[in-house]
Amino acid sequence: MGNHAPMTENEISFSIRSAIFQCFNEFGPGLLESVYEAALACYLTKAGLKIERQKPLPVWVDSEKLDVGYRIDLLVVDKVIIEVKSVEFLSKVHHMQLLTYLRMSNLKFDILVNFNTDSINNSIYRKVNNL
Repeated sequence: MGNHAPMTENEISFSIRSAIFQCFNEFGPGLLESVYEAALACYLTKAGLKIERQKPLPVWVDSEKLDVGYRIDLLVVDKVIIEVKSVEFLSKVHHMQLLTYLRMSNLKFDILVNFNTDSINNSIYRKVNNL
């Protein structure tokens, strides 16, 4: 691989946005979230990024780990959460969910994308945690 510096969050974000556009241009709106998630993972992997799909997100109360089964749609290079939606409207709780995931994971930023849209550019939201 060589001695490449780790990608910054902004570089990762740029690659993610590029993959989202590729995915939307290929499929358009109206499919299931699982299709977009799988396709997005494929595009990101082809771009050379490490991807984990349906990554468990542990929930803790004090020092006790709860068995509740939260999962992150996509985790990119152990730094960025992508939450994939294909809904008519994103609600406030969709946005709040991402901020909760950031707090629980101690990661710095995530991206919420809704593929069920006529304008993908207006359907990508970046959330930050202490950046």
